[in-house]
Amino acid sequence: MTYDVLGHGVLDYLPCRYGTSKLLFRGPRRNLDKAPYVAFIGGTETYGKFIEKPFPTLVEEQSAITAANFGFPNAGIDAFAHDPFVTGAASDARLSVIQVMGAANMTNRFYSVHPRRNDRFVAASKLLKTIFREVDFAEFNYNKHMLNHLIQISPDRFETVRMELQEAWVARMRLMLGQMRGKTILLWFAAHAPGNQGGIADSHDIGPDPLFVTREMIDELREFATDVVEVVASKEAVTAGTDGMIFGELEEPAAKEMLGPLAHAEAASAICRSINKLT
Repeated sequence: MTYDVLGHGVLDYLPCRYGTSKLLFRGPRRNLDKAPYVAFIGGTETYGKFIEKPFPTLVEEQSAITAANFGFPNAGIDAFAHDPFVTGAASDARLSVIQVMGAANMTNRFYSVHPRRNDRFVAASKLLKTIFREVDFAEFNYNKHMLNHLIQISPDRFETVRMELQEAWVARMRLMLGQMRGKTILLWFAAHAPGNQGGIADSHDIGPDPLFVTREMIDELREFATDVVEVVASKEAVTAGTDGMIFGELEEPAAKEMLGPLAHAEAASAICRSINKLT
């Protein structure tokens, strides 16, 4: 599900900007010059869409360390890897927590995405048009819509796209982690554990978020991160559904696809344990 950063809901995200970054982050804005802070970088879950107290806020409350929330809804790696301010702020942080984001929302050999709103499909490359000659790519505005269409046409041909996205994701993550001088925690936060490497050529489903990221891919990054934290939401957190979430009537379909406050509390506890170990 894709939705705007500032939906017309009942939760005030106190949107703010930092430094030279063009991204609009969740507030309240923190004074990064005043005290040591933990930088949180990631997508919709880090931002905390529909959540009054997302896990960065809970970590701040539990650890008494300022949390700078650099989460951005629907973000992929590109939103941050090409943002000098964010990578600089992460390097200056006491520690950085980087959420594992899906491999679909980034520019690659097959298609390009919007530089900030990474879920937006911009254009297909000549290579992708050659592989899927029967597809009119002008019909698509979002990556997921396009990818779902391609796998329905040919799971076998789609396998080439999936492999490219996975290889590009690992390379891009290595680059971003390498740009951060301080300690880093790589965070898996989802309703399921990372899957094993293996094709989906016999499937007509692109799979759950974070799209296409496997345990093998995360293992390839372990030497580049100080710690890897895996948070799989408990059965209780998943079955709670939208309990405790804050959203407008029109936002309910999107909210149903999100993890709720209980899952965020579980993530915060795991992150705090890692922070205590590393600091």
